[in-house]
Amino acid sequence: MSEDYTPPKVWTWAKENGGAFASINRPVSGATHDKDLPVGEHPFQLYSMGTPNGQKATVLFEELLEAGYPAEYDAWLIRISEGDQFSSGFVAVNPNSKIPALLDLSGKEPVRVFESGAILLHLAEKFGAFVPTDAKGRAECLSWLFWQVGSAPFMGGGFGHFYHYAPDKFEYAIDRYAMETKRLFDVADRRLAASRYLAGEDYTIADMAAYPWRGALGRGDAYGDAAPSLSLQDYETVGRWVTEIDARPAARRGRLVNRSERGIAERHSAADFAAVDASG
Repeated sequence: MSEDYTPPKVWTWAKENGGAFASINRPVSGATHDKDLPVGEHPFQLYSMGTPNGQKATVLFEELLEAGYPAEYDAWLIRISEGDQFSSGFVAVNPNSKIPALLDLSGKEPVRVFESGAILLHLAEKFGAFVPTDAKGRAECLSWLFWQVGSAPFMGGGFGHFYHYAPDKFEYAIDRYAMETKRLFDVADRRLAASRYLAGEDYTIADMAAYPWRGALGRGDAYGDAAPSLSLQDYETVGRWVTEIDARPAARRGRLVNRSERGIAERHSAADFAAVDASG
């Protein structure tokens, strides 16, 4: 923020603010164009993109399939940079116009589920997998799940935006969100020093929610040189946990889905992975 800037008494929308997402960001909701969503042959239709938030759902789907559950799904690519999330079909599934969004066709009536945490919990409860059933374990799992859901905007829309995407760099904003991102890594690091996984000794949806974000940042896959800038190598137990999940075949597959580069744009069967290197 420059010294001569004064916030307006009444804020108005400047359509072209120079930011990386200026062409799609807007202060109103709803559809911008009519377009139906595609529907495949499987019980679950996922509309997403292979960002950390999108990977949460695909990692869980692949883990369910790996464990033998009947969780076959079609994953359709939503190109958020092109505004696919503002189609009438997508808005009908997720009025918030964010990925991922799920249409569950496995029952008598279609069920829409939006928000990544809600999708993880919906599927985990549907199949009775990756979420504890005892009261104490369930509370611990859901606490860490919603901790991740609540903290992701600080790392993505906060640190990631101002550090990497913003057209101008502001010390206050970067310092504010770098501090918070490091604090969140420290929370996870301390927890994972005391237990193998976030909710305890078992792998759960809490791990699947947190892993894509911390993995992408820790590996240096997100926001340019953010990893060395934040000294993320210092969080050794987070690194141990990421490496362990990286080695899971289902997690490796889940990270490849709905990526137009270094992955598969759409996923309709296990055979789709044959065309790419699923080693992560």
